[in-house]
Amino acid sequence: MAPPPPHPPNGPVIIVGAGLAGLVAAFELSERKVPTIIIDQENAANLGGQAFWSLGGLFCVDSAAQRRMGIKDSRELAMRDWMGSARFDRKEDYWPRRWAEAFVNFATDEMESYVKARGLGFLVNVGWAERGDGRAEGHGNSVPRFHLTWGTGPEVVRVFAEPVKKAEKAGIVQLKFRHVVDELVVDDTGRAIGVRGRVLEEDDSPRGIKSSRTAVDKFEILGSAVLVSSGGIGGNVEKVKANWPIDRLGPAVPKHFVVGVPAHVDGRMLDISELAGANIINRDRMWHYTEGLQNWNPIWPGHGIRVLPAPSSLWLDATGNRLPPFLIPGCDTLATLKHICATGYDYTWFITDQSIVAREFALSGSEQNPDITSKSMWQTLLQRVLSSKGTIPVQNFVKHGADFVTSDNLEDLVAGMNELASTMGDRAAPPLDFNKIKAVVDARDGQFVNTYSKDAQAMLIHQARTYWPDRRSRIAPPHRLQDTKKHGPLIAVRMNLLTRKTLGGIETDLKSNVMRADGTPFPGLYAAGEAAGFGGGGVHGYSSLEGTFLGGCIFSGRAAGRAMADEVLGVGKETARL
Repeated sequence: MAPPPPHPPNGPVIIVGAGLAGLVAAFELSERKVPTIIIDQENAANLGGQAFWSLGGLFCVDSAAQRRMGIKDSRELAMRDWMGSARFDRKEDYWPRRWAEAFVNFATDEMESYVKARGLGFLVNVGWAERGDGRAEGHGNSVPRFHLTWGTGPEVVRVFAEPVKKAEKAGIVQLKFRHVVDELVVDDTGRAIGVRGRVLEEDDSPRGIKSSRTAVDKFEILGSAVLVSSGGIGGNVEKVKANWPIDRLGPAVPKHFVVGVPAHVDGRMLDISELAGANIINRDRMWHYTEGLQNWNPIWPGHGIRVLPAPSSLWLDATGNRLPPFLIPGCDTLATLKHICATGYDYTWFITDQSIVAREFALSGSEQNPDITSKSMWQTLLQRVLSSKGTIPVQNFVKHGADFVTSDNLEDLVAGMNELASTMGDRAAPPLDFNKIKAVVDARDGQFVNTYSKDAQAMLIHQARTYWPDRRSRIAPPHRLQDTKKHGPLIAVRMNLLTRKTLGGIETDLKSNVMRADGTPFPGLYAAGEAAGFGGGGVHGYSSLEGTFLGGCIFSGRAAGRAMADEVLGVGKETARL
């Protein structure tokens, strides 16, 4: 076998996947005039991938917005929160742990300035996601860190797509849509030098719509390096089920999910990369939500929307038992998922009311937040601060959504919940007993007569409202659910499990260079974004703090772009940038 050449072969850098991580890498490459080809199986309308559909939250530490809100955050506190959530415990976690440390440092020192330099802005207040499991050393954010992009996901995509399109006009970048990769090309030295696959027929379907897979030609593209930034497995329910960790989230694989990402998020490139010699780690680590709604106006098959809840709704399992502390809305996604799976059912119930829904039901997705996506300050104030009904998309779900039951009294509400469950076939739990449900609601309401309480959920609500943005626009004033004259009607919501993110993936070093199973770097092959577990093959460990998925795509895409540019241009290690 001939020795590897001293420098990469001539040719462009090839990026497989035109999502956010791929765009960030292409931006970094174009800044240094490195020729780049971006390949994607979808059409041009899908530029930006899943990031376009996102709410646009970014995890920043000790930011200007936090300081303006009076939030005292620090690198040390964020690192403690991250490690308490990740719980790294495997020998495969060497690179994920190092990526975690690097990401928290990036979120503290550079994230805000890096994205603002591209033209990104944030909503004035900072959100508080994943409020935690009740332990200082455990899972969760000790302080608000969720910085919501003014313009949501499309704006995050825009600030990187526009310079990439400008580089395309300058001849530095080529975009090849409707090209699906089937094979990584590896030369005799073991270096990744290109891709092979099929050209798909033209399909002008709108963004997110499942597209044709009819091939009309074949292709081979060779270059100097290859970046895999093709996303995870969240759109492939069967692959999600195949990787389900029954030992941690059993005793059985859930029967039913709503799907939080488009069908093209299918995980194919993970298998293709592994076949070429890349090391895939932490396949069983995934991030799926427990507050999924069937989209009444779907875009892709099985389309689900997540409710991003604040803490006031009463959460019951399928049999009517209240979820224990600290499985309170908005606190600990993975622990809640584990608890739900242990019940033997794949759905739960919120019992809530109009006041809580209006204030506390935020919906995931750029299309579900047109006020913020369109950057309308007036509509944002009108719908989120001044409205007694909630945003227009929330009102539409209450009116049209298959998961909602509304009633002026608890007895009829429970009857409606049973009627809805009766349509679920063998997935349904036995009918809910009204007297049991009333006892649970009465016990909960009894803890809201005073401003102090022994109830963990009541204490959390009172404590959370000490953060003034939450008190003003996010968390409803504490009240009894059965006070329907002031806060009604009562609303029950069936919450489904919703697929979303792959936390494991292709193992990489801190330059996004792919690792082989023997621990050596794979020459010429890089991975970024969800395909790489957002860095290293699993930067989150077991759990996310939120705002870290887009941030992980940005950080790992930047690392890949800079490392590939250094390699192609022959920059020495002493001057290479991360």
